[in-house]
Amino acid sequence: MSEKELLAQVFNLDEMLAYQDGSVVSRTLINKNIGTVTLFSFDKGQGLSEHTAPFDALVYIFDGEAEISISKQAHLVKKGEMIIMPANEPHALQAKEKFKMLLVMIKA
Repeated sequence: MSEKELLAQVFNLDEMLAYQDGSVVSRTLINKNIGTVTLFSFDKGQGLSEHTAPFDALVYIFDGEAEISISKQAHLVKKGEMIIMPANEPHALQAKEKFKMLLVMIKA
């Protein structure tokens, strides 16, 4: 489904992206010059190694739980919770159990 096909419709986030054994799966919903909205699913034990981004990012966990480290400080973020990752701060994610998240990155 294209970005245009997603406009003005109601969707269930949990149904838009499946888990895959031993994998991280992503699906970009919006990709604009001013920002992106991307869904991710992580199998248990999967993660993203430490990195930085030049823009603030909001992570909303809509299934499971993850450990999100920002500047070496670990945060356990569970279903229904969110965290903001500040621009230029090193961060990493690790699936404590399977989890799905919505990542909103604002570039402007």
